[in-house]
Amino acid sequence: MKVEFYGHVRQYHNIQAEIDANIKKVLESGNYVQGPMLKQFEAEFAAYSGTKYAIGVANGTDAIWLALMALGVGPGDEVITHPNTFFATAEAIWIAGATAVFVDCCPKTKCICPEKIEAAITPRTKAIIPVHLYGQCADMVAIKKIADKHGLKVIEDNAQGIGAHGPNFKIGQLSDAATTSFIIQKNLGTFGDSGALVTNSAEIDAKVRKLRNHGSNARNVHSYGFNSRLDDLHAGVLSAKLKHIDAWNDQRRQWAARYTAGLVGCKTFDLPVALPDYRHVYHLYVIETKKPEWRDALVKHLNDAGVDAKTHYSIAIHQQAGYPWGKGARIVGAVPNAEANAACCISLPMFPELTAEEVDFVIAKVKEWDAKYASQAPAGKGPAQSGAACGCCR
Repeated sequence: MKVEFYGHVRQYHNIQAEIDANIKKVLESGNYVQGPMLKQFEAEFAAYSGTKYAIGVANGTDAIWLALMALGVGPGDEVITHPNTFFATAEAIWIAGATAVFVDCCPKTKCICPEKIEAAITPRTKAIIPVHLYGQCADMVAIKKIADKHGLKVIEDNAQGIGAHGPNFKIGQLSDAATTSFIIQKNLGTFGDSGALVTNSAEIDAKVRKLRNHGSNARNVHSYGFNSRLDDLHAGVLSAKLKHIDAWNDQRRQWAARYTAGLVGCKTFDLPVALPDYRHVYHLYVIETKKPEWRDALVKHLNDAGVDAKTHYSIAIHQQAGYPWGKGARIVGAVPNAEANAACCISLPMFPELTAEEVDFVIAKVKEWDAKYASQAPAGKGPAQSGAACGCCR
């Protein structure tokens, strides 16, 4: 059996009539950029997010960058985030001209550890960017308390957590803005690049709308800005898919529960942690080997068996050769949890259109490898989960 990592084509076939109808509607309207379909989707996405505004942009990186610009973050400023996530989170800070300041993640959730943030705050600090990694919400209550105490802005990187929430809070409610990516791999994805920003601030909404369109909010009138628009064709695809996102996330959660039930008791790796009272939407289902040298061997075993397992994100941002150290980035303290997460992570196939037979096949192949090396496994948690529990995961 071959088990793919992504289910894009299956998903399209399942709701093809809805997607095709929206695409046809856009094509026949003759309005392909900033037209009625974009306005429709922005209204729908704001309503879904529980925010006053949603602004479609070209991609998730731009969403973070434009949010930083709208908040006045630029050269000389610092923005705190964590390094075990996709490069674009810090890249957007760099593009804005600010310095990315990395602190460690929580050993269980892999999201930014609130207890590490205050030590990284300086007079130059202007914002915090927590990432809702793999579909698990960061501890936004603790992060907001820190931000309010120090007068900092908060931008949530929600590229991986659409539909997730914490106990008594939704993403976007405890921040100045929340950004997302709609690239096809995401829980809500279109057929290419696009992104969005949601906010309850009329000022941020107005600034981002102007920035995304060459600094213009009236025809032929321009100021400083860029070209970062979500086109109507992508908006039509997203509008069709948005109606299904909660059901798709429920299915992801069911497959995650099936993986966990099937893999519990294995000795060579740790299973993902979903915090009580949080809705984890499993953009990725990530196991972590107890020895870093086992990670690539297990991926190869799975790939050879027909399982398209992958790694996300196997080189932490501060370990990337291409990131601008010095002026562009710095690190505060050690980040052992982030480094261990990067070194040990394996993403198993995860998408709503998986079948029970496919999930069980993946489980069988993982257990096959585990049985071979279980006698060599160290006792207790592996390096990616053995750090001291922080407040958000105790």
